Amino acid sequence: MRTNHRLAQLWLDALATELGSAAGTIDTYTDDLNCYLAWLGGRSLRLDDVSLEHVRDYIAGLDQRGYAGSTIARRITVIRNLHRFLIAEELGSRDPTSTMPSMKRPRKLPFVLSITETEGLLETAHRLAADPSVGLYRQAGYARRAALFETLYASGMRISEALSLPSDAARPGTRMLMVRGKGDKQRLVPLHERAIEAITHWQKLAAEYSGGRPTQWLFHSVRNGTKALTRQAALLEIKEAAVAAGLASPDRVSPHVLRHAFATHMHSGGTDLRVLQELLGHAGIETTQIYTHLDTSRLHQMVGDLHPLNEEERTDQWS
Repeated sequence: MRTNHRLAQLWLDALATELGSAAGTIDTYTDDLNCYLAWLGGRSLRLDDVSLEHVRDYIAGLDQRGYAGSTIARRITVIRNLHRFLIAEELGSRDPTSTMPSMKRPRKLPFVLSITETEGLLETAHRLAADPSVGLYRQAGYARRAALFETLYASGMRISEALSLPSDAARPGTRMLMVRGKGDKQRLVPLHERAIEAITHWQKLAAEYSGGRPTQWLFHSVRNGTKALTRQAALLEIKEAAVAAGLASPDRVSPHVLRHAFATHMHSGGTDLRVLQELLGHAGIETTQIYTHLDTSRLHQMVGDLHPLNEEERTDQWS
């Protein structure tokens, strides 16, 4: 089935050109595509031989193997786009998905910390960063942690965006950061005073530990200023801080949760969705609208927990 792989690679090359630097998306689609091609190869099917029934059999197999609905929906999207590409480029004679109804992906609301929980997480990070008794190396690491958390919550930027900030991104007096987001698009995000102070404290301790050696990244290894902090390290640090802060679900806390917290708390405070879309770097308003659903979900929960009629019902249940 070399022809299948050659045609599929043409689509991936076109997609890579369209998406620019979104390498993570290309990698995910490549994995999805390889799964589909392997299934076709096991049945000696050429891409041009695939029928709607074949596609349905493939999807049914994914479901039987226990794949998540979101994964199946994404793989259907890959199949659709591949066959549409082949038709558009006159590399195929038919699109087996043309009459297949769209599969709606259930929208899962993200996990969000309350304002009190977020403050607890940040205060825990600051408390550790203010303790010189742990030694300069560990204190600098804790200061970096506090600065990173404050930056994520102050700006709503993605962890990948924060970790790619150059060392001179936050100069003295800086109130806005220039962030390079998805598709290599740039946007300005705000920083409040507490985040600036946390970054200054981290840079001061890092310079003391290294003897003032030059750095390349804003959030870097304490020992090596030319080595950026990794996503894996950032994830471990926020989970450790969530445990230390006594949060109810520390296993669900991640750097991205601080982005959700920023967006949810800003929207609850009255920030316009269009403004929020710009701050978050969303391509479309549809993605930003999930935070209106989060607000509604929280309101339902509050009514369920606090409404006096519900209190009477709970009392009746136990009387």
